[in-house]
Amino acid sequence: MSDARPNTPVEIPFVGRWHYSRAEMIADGIVHAVGIVLAIAAGSAFLALAAFHSGPGEYVAAVFYVISLLTVLSVSLAYNMWPISWPAKWILRRFDHAAIYLLIAATYTPFLAQLHNSALALPMIIVVWTAAAMGIAIKMFLPGRYDRLAVVFYLAIGWSGVVLAGPLVETLPTASIVLLIAGGIVYSCGVVFFIWKGLRFHNAVWHGFVVTGAGLHLAAMLDCLVISRF
Repeated sequence: MSDARPNTPVEIPFVGRWHYSRAEMIADGIVHAVGIVLAIAAGSAFLALAAFHSGPGEYVAAVFYVISLLTVLSVSLAYNMWPISWPAKWILRRFDHAAIYLLIAATYTPFLAQLHNSALALPMIIVVWTAAAMGIAIKMFLPGRYDRLAVVFYLAIGWSGVVLAGPLVETLPTASIVLLIAGGIVYSCGVVFFIWKGLRFHNAVWHGFVVTGAGLHLAAMLDCLVISRF
């Protein structure tokens, strides 16, 4: 979910990137591998339990979140580990950055689906997915443009749920709310390292925040759709 500058004279479509040392690449690969293994294990256990406690719509939303999380981590691993001198890296970059929007929207959906008594729930789902679709389109068809603005857009969509803070607090279990907010804070703090290109291992640290934030949100879904329903 970030970029690197080559140390060889290769024509690169995006400038101002950093070259990562072998140690940084290994650290980043380890973070991704751990995240993928945990996502598969925890995601599978969550879906197995949710199958007995959630409704059809809720379960579909939960499945989509787990799939989106695995997609983000897998594409990110492929992109960040791919040799920078290969043209395919810049195709992977599009998918890597676009997948972030997919994960944000997929994270919101299971929680917003709980707001049966709020007239704003459905419009909010539509707004979030429309914004995510716009972000994906920009990343796919206008690669390398508006990158700084995209960071703001990520955060704006991610925290847009505050407009439904009241209904969410009234509907969701307290533990789910705490975990949901904690995940958002972790993601937001991680952005500091995403843009801090001069810091060694910044990429691995950023992806560590991503794995942690996603884990907190998965825990919030587990509490909301399974634990609170026992």
